[in-house]
Amino acid sequence: MLAPNFKAADFLAAMQALLPRGRVWPRDLDTVQAKVIAGLAPSYERQTARANYLLVDAYPATTYELLPEWEATLGLPDPCAGAAPTIQQRRAQVVARLTNVGGASIPYLIGFAASLGYTVTITQYTQARSGMLKAGQPCCGYDWNFAWKITAPLNTVVRAVAGAMAAGDPLAAWGNKVLECEFRAIMPAHTIPIFAYA
Repeated sequence: MLAPNFKAADFLAAMQALLPRGRVWPRDLDTVQAKVIAGLAPSYERQTARANYLLVDAYPATTYELLPEWEATLGLPDPCAGAAPTIQQRRAQVVARLTNVGGASIPYLIGFAASLGYTVTITQYTQARSGMLKAGQPCCGYDWNFAWKITAPLNTVVRAVAGAMAAGDPLAAWGNKVLECEFRAIMPAHTIPIFAYA
């Protein structure tokens, strides 16, 4: 349900309807009283528009003015975001942190990467065991039980979107540093991530 977006004319009519009855309280639009009320009505229109915008801005995926407050709540910005992240990248990081419920499963990690704006695949490894290997496969040692490979595109490009960017944001940003940094922050401590780009 959308919030009503009342105009100045709506406020003028409402305020005139709330005036007391009598000859001293005329409803004609050319009276001094109506002109004073008409002068106040645009302020109420602006306040209503700002209040309605707050409903949009309070949501992390569409926030702009409240983005610094969301970031402060979540301990952002951090080194993962890089030197000058775009508004869109900052929002993605806020949403990823808010929706991060924890976990170590492959679907969870793929979903976490997707919330950051990256498309990845993850491969788990295991040590070599007799009866499981075929001719030509590598003989992997014990440490391979803790290794996993994150495969992502060589460059994930974040393009500017009208209405979602701010003045000074680049028209495109790319790289995978945010992905690597965020994954290193949430990965189980005993695991060994291998980042591969194709």
